[in-house]
Amino acid sequence: MGLLLLVIVLLGYILPYTVFTNVAKWYGSFLVWTVLALIVIGINYFLTRNWGDDQ
Repeated sequence: MGLLLLVIVLLGYILPYTVFTNVAKWYGSFLVWTVLALIVIGINYFLTRNWGDDQ
């Protein structure tokens, strides 16, 4: 899971400067960052949902 988070963070830097270089509007990169942030929030939820449970 940690490696997946690292890949998503790297995509946040790489995609706007490679795939979306011809998108002149600011919301092109903003949409990518928003989607990636929601994915990271979801992954963090699954990683921490049983954090305080006694086993």
